[in-house]
Amino acid sequence: MTVYMDNAATTRVSDTAVRAMLPCFQNLYGNPSSLHTIGQEAAKALLSARETVAACLGCSFKEITFTSGGSEADNQAIISAARIGARKGKKHILSTAFEHHAVLHTLRRLEKEGFEIQLLDVGSMGTVTAEQVAKAIRPDTALVTIMYANNEIGSVMPIAEIGAVCREKGVLFHTDAVQAAGHLHINVREQNIDMLSLSGHKFHGPKGVGVLYTRQGIPLTNIIEGGAQERGKRAGTENIPGIVGMAAALREACDRIDETTEKVTALRDKLIAGLSQIPHSVLNGDPVHRLPGNVNLCFEGIEGESLLLLLDQKGICASSGSACTSGSLDPSHVLLAIGRPHEVAHGSLRLSLCEDNSPEEVEYVLREVPRIVEYLRAMSPVWKDLMNGKRKFML
Repeated sequence: MTVYMDNAATTRVSDTAVRAMLPCFQNLYGNPSSLHTIGQEAAKALLSARETVAACLGCSFKEITFTSGGSEADNQAIISAARIGARKGKKHILSTAFEHHAVLHTLRRLEKEGFEIQLLDVGSMGTVTAEQVAKAIRPDTALVTIMYANNEIGSVMPIAEIGAVCREKGVLFHTDAVQAAGHLHINVREQNIDMLSLSGHKFHGPKGVGVLYTRQGIPLTNIIEGGAQERGKRAGTENIPGIVGMAAALREACDRIDETTEKVTALRDKLIAGLSQIPHSVLNGDPVHRLPGNVNLCFEGIEGESLLLLLDQKGICASSGSACTSGSLDPSHVLLAIGRPHEVAHGSLRLSLCEDNSPEEVEYVLREVPRIVEYLRAMSPVWKDLMNGKRKFML
């Protein structure tokens, strides 16, 4: 049996997205900037996709910029807001300690340019409150950037409440919604979101294409210079197949979101209940305010990498954290941010489900994971010391 439970890293492109993309390769192949008929046919497809994405987010199509993915969108949003703030003498930026590295590394870059970066504590559940944000905002705050839902532990932030605080205080609010789009209900108007990033391959769209929503009136700083595409704010011929496929996938995901959430949440909860029975394990992230498909646990006395390799031999595709840092030997910065000790953080497992997963697959995972954890512990000198009392259990 092959079980794919790494949907937070990427998803299978849906049949709907593929069908939408196919004509763009050989029929709607024109450059949408061209004035001839074939080019204008591509331009119509581009506009239709823009309108579809805007409808899913509750905004105007004029507020949608297509990018190469969530990382580019995050970069452009944060740098744009920083430049706006700097022109007004505001160089303080608020974020959290467990953001995606697309956000954290951009903030680090701005810090070298003289911006003051303040990372809010996310507590043991991996959440930040609107009250924390309200207390931390200062007269010189240029931007609040807080992810909608954490990519590793699945905790969902109170985005509408945070947005309301920022709007009241006149501070720009950006949210990295890469893990939330297509999985949670989003309305940028109702939630007081000024800027939002998403990526197509997280909800059964293709890779290499994303979106930056920017509330009308907020000027963007160009990250890529060149042509006049995307209202002159993102140079490069638009990826029409990718954009059209992403729009189709997002529309389908939003139309089915309630049905999908009910199914996936039930599978998630069964996995969490079963895996939590393994001795000296702990669930990471908020148990209630959580992405429907996210399961993340730490098992004391094992290495996550060994667990993943043995799971792969059993046909189970999983991860120990963000796919963007899979080559790193360091423990997850997300798990460290919620207070997990280094030794425990190294033994993490993330299973991320989607509507394609089945109860039979969940049962298979629930059989295999405990066996592999027991096998790894039996070989571990650390586990031997824990069992002999030479070390104290942390979980």
